[in-house]
Amino acid sequence: MSLQRPIDPDPYSLLPEVPSFTLTSKDAPTDEQLALDHVYSGMGAGGRNRSPQLSWEGFPAETRSFVVTCFDPDAPIPGGFWHWTLVDVPADVTELPTGAGSATGSGVPAGAFQVPNDLGERAYAGAAPPPGDRPHRYLFAVLALDVPQLGVNDQVTPAVVNFTALNHTLARAVLSTTYAH
Repeated sequence: MSLQRPIDPDPYSLLPEVPSFTLTSKDAPTDEQLALDHVYSGMGAGGRNRSPQLSWEGFPAETRSFVVTCFDPDAPIPGGFWHWTLVDVPADVTELPTGAGSATGSGVPAGAFQVPNDLGERAYAGAAPPPGDRPHRYLFAVLALDVPQLGVNDQVTPAVVNFTALNHTLARAVLSTTYAH
């Protein structure tokens, strides 16, 4: 069985259009392969499972909070794979340090929280495409929202967070990285 599939479009291009702003990372440059530091530590992937540093600017002045996510649209399953979802990031926070997505929550800004990723962990799950598969895209996104709290709890799925955020998104920034082993 071959895992080779055509590359799907950018999943964010399928959503209602909103303005964009700038998202950068000292650890994960756009369109470059993630370092082993940001690869999953389990399933034989051999990484350190640390979320990359992220910073953003140029979002709308009326932003009241942010949602930060990492999504793999190239996972060999119908709905892609959510690696990380951070909710209710205060509007005055414009940077997350390396490792902010740890399971301890020590790097999460006050007032924010992580929901379970597709492994069921409230943490960042590093890149881990199947061995031999083509490079996967890891899309880090920051959504600028018009509400200070999204109104979800830490038990919901990333899909519920993104669906709830849809009508509150003022602008979106996306950083695309890759990984294959």
